Formats: sequence, structure tokens, C-alpha cells
Amino acid sequence: MKRKDFIKFLGDNNCYLHREGAAHSIYKNFENGFKTAVPRHNELKNSTCKEICKQLEIPSPF
Repeated sequence: MKRKDFIKFLGDNNCYLHREGAAHSIYKNFENGFKTAVPRHNELKNSTCKEICKQLEIPSPF
């Protein structure tokens, strides 16, 4: 999945950019406060996207 599409999906599910790390962007779920790292690759593996959604407790895009 393209990173820009996944970032849009996170925004649609009440997750926002919390801060920038060295090699990752940290996103936070506005509703429950959970945070996770999103890598800065142009293309993200589906398994990575699913794991990020699981950590943020939002539905998977697949």
C-alpha cells in the first residue's frame, strides 16, 4: 500500500501525526491515546499496515 494512502486512511480513523522520529513518523489515535511508528517507505507491506492498525486499535484497510 502506498504510504500516502495509508496516512490518509489513518486520518480518516482519528489518528494524527504526534511527532517525527529519526526513521519513522509517530502517529497517535485521538480516541484511545495509543501510539505507534509508521515507517517512511514509499510502499508499505500489507502486513505492516495491519500491525499498525492493530496497535492503534482501528479497523484494517484490507
